Amino acid sequence: MLLLILLLYFLYAKQYQGPKVSLDYATYKGTKVGNGVDQYLGMRYAAPPVGDLRWRAPRDPPKVKGVQKAQRWGPICYGMNHGLPGHEDEDCLHVNVWAPSGANEKSKLPVWVYIQGGGYTANSNHDYKGTSAIEESGGNLVFVNFNYRVGLWGFLADERVREDGDLNVGLLDQRHLLRWVKKHISKFGGDPDHVVIHGVSAGAGSVALHLAAYGGRDDNLFVGAVAQSIFFPAHPRVDELRYQFNATLDRLGCEDADNPMACLRGLSKESLQQEGNQGQPFPGRSSGSRWYWTPCVDGDIMEDTPSAMFGSGKFITVPVMLGTTTDEGSIFSANAASSEAFTSFMQDNYPGLSDDDVEAMLKYYPKEEPVPRHLSWFPTTSRAYGEATFICPANLVLDSFDAAGSPDRAWSYRYNVWDADQQASGRGVEHTFDRAAIHGPDCTPGSPRSYSSYNAPMVPLMMNYYISFVRALDPNVHRLDGAPEWGTWKGGSRLRLELNASKMEVTDKGQRERCAFWGGLAGRMEN
Repeated sequence: MLLLILLLYFLYAKQYQGPKVSLDYATYKGTKVGNGVDQYLGMRYAAPPVGDLRWRAPRDPPKVKGVQKAQRWGPICYGMNHGLPGHEDEDCLHVNVWAPSGANEKSKLPVWVYIQGGGYTANSNHDYKGTSAIEESGGNLVFVNFNYRVGLWGFLADERVREDGDLNVGLLDQRHLLRWVKKHISKFGGDPDHVVIHGVSAGAGSVALHLAAYGGRDDNLFVGAVAQSIFFPAHPRVDELRYQFNATLDRLGCEDADNPMACLRGLSKESLQQEGNQGQPFPGRSSGSRWYWTPCVDGDIMEDTPSAMFGSGKFITVPVMLGTTTDEGSIFSANAASSEAFTSFMQDNYPGLSDDDVEAMLKYYPKEEPVPRHLSWFPTTSRAYGEATFICPANLVLDSFDAAGSPDRAWSYRYNVWDADQQASGRGVEHTFDRAAIHGPDCTPGSPRSYSSYNAPMVPLMMNYYISFVRALDPNVHRLDGAPEWGTWKGGSRLRLELNASKMEVTDKGQRERCAFWGGLAGRMEN
């Protein structure tokens, strides 16, 4: 009996022991995980964005007394078309931190802030952990990730929103998190003056938007930036989104309200999520876009479209590292059986494309060889969408650094790692297929099986390039022993990453010409 009591006491004590951090609004207790790593989950970095705080810029979190548990993931933000899953909620602005055990304010470790993706319509990478990155770095960094508002909750737009709220609150959440890091990360051992932001997909698009935020204003929130599979969908102007706001009011029964924002704020979160946070076709289109809610050009945090901002040199020239995969478009593209289906899909997602643009598109994107499990025009659709939305925007940002006189501060890679399951599915090296190699398969939910077998050598290679950039603002300084030296972009040079065959390459002429084509349409595409 005594042994049982002692065992229960031990288990109870173990459950509640753990590292503590005292911030100016709360004290949090985390968990020791991995090899000398402390983990803090589900901490608030902003006040709950509920009630009157819906569609308003984030506010500082309220002060609370006592020790708060930071040992479980907080709920993530509601995603478009997601219904009411138990792991999502309106009260979702939580941050997670991993730090070496024993790190303190004198440690001044480089900080890796990860901005998850999800097309601005979901929090898609919410359970990624920083444990492996800290272990691989030898305890030489602090890792941060967080949630931000998306879909209806993050990107509802109209002048009536601006009049009684704020636009682009999903981006403002990210900005608020960076200020939280600046203020509090030293308590975890991080250096507030050495923060590197890293985004994936829409998170990578967000990185670009922060580089160009407020016309390229430098608020000293980060010293380097990594964009993994950068994402440039259409970014409409506020006055173009009146139809979207009116349609939302109609669906939610607020169309006749004297104060539409008060009406929306008075609805239950269940009604807003189930009836309002739904995708619709763009005007004049019959099929829905994958990305119905996106950041809008508001003249403030987004002075213009990303292409226009980078094309005019309005961005911060900190060191940057941008990567794409070979087949960026494959998991998003329509399984098109004809050229008409291909061009219709492109117009569904970029409704500003004219019929003349579509005709020209076919000259640059003829029918390609078939791939497994897909119809005849899928490969063409995949290539066109992948280049228009991911690859060419990455090249644009890199070329903009060249034009700004900073070619020695920009690195690029193309991830071209073969995987049997991916090849058999016809998806090739799909969008963000490098994610498990960057964070480690044990810290990346849904990691492909090959990273635990024949593609395992890619993990230390990629992790150390990323760790080196976070620590030294250069992917070469702390790269894996024997890894190829990574040259800077300088007009099109990038590192082609392959299993046991990584080397530098020059962007091929055909892709450069196709990117120039998309660049000429950027105004109508609003990307």
